[in-house]
Amino acid sequence: MGYQWTWSVFLQPANGRETYLDWLLAGMWTTVQMGTLGWVIAFILGSVLGVMRTVPNRVLSAIAVTYVEIVRNVPLIVQLFLWYYVVPKFLPDAWRSWLFAQPPATTAFLTATIGLGVFTAARVCEQVRAGIESLPTGLRNAALSMGFTLPQAYRYVLLPVSYRLIVPPMTSEMLSIFKNSSIAATVGVFELFARARQLNDYTARGYESFIAVILCYFAINAVVMIIMAVVERKTRLPGFMGSR
Repeated sequence: MGYQWTWSVFLQPANGRETYLDWLLAGMWTTVQMGTLGWVIAFILGSVLGVMRTVPNRVLSAIAVTYVEIVRNVPLIVQLFLWYYVVPKFLPDAWRSWLFAQPPATTAFLTATIGLGVFTAARVCEQVRAGIESLPTGLRNAALSMGFTLPQAYRYVLLPVSYRLIVPPMTSEMLSIFKNSSIAATVGVFELFARARQLNDYTARGYESFIAVILCYFAINAVVMIIMAVVERKTRLPGFMGSR
């Protein structure tokens, strides 16, 4: 028996004020927000850790290595549960009170976003480390011989060049963070995947619901890839691998 497709289900009222399409778009917007904020956390923290892994200081390097090995080897779903159920108990009283004074959806969103960013930071760290270590040793030595301090050499010479070289792998990590946000549904965040299940429960149109969500993920990732392709083309360095 053939399946009767009913795409008009998304235009039907869900609760008197919203349609099922509104639910879908709300989930998509939550996914975009979570992925974007999580990426900001991951990029900043991962960059700091990546630098720590390459500086000539064993203590800083050991801290970064320990972080990467622990975070990278613990499943993301476990980390999200830790951030949601365990970490808030160790916060200062004022912070904990503020966090639990928020609506449950906001609490889940904040903890999941931080957890997602911290998890992805370990992967960004390795990309930044690989980018820095791929540079010729003479580049760092030249910067230091010109009178730059080590922090200045990283800020003005090493990082600007290495960031340009690692745009392609960074694009993959950015795409992954939006896809990994689907796991946040397990702690109560109503992102795209959670909305797909909600739509299926309310409409009993599973094919339409999940296909629509897949298309939303495709749309988000397509925008990310277009933006990063432009960034890669604008920042490509002549004379390095991948340049034209």
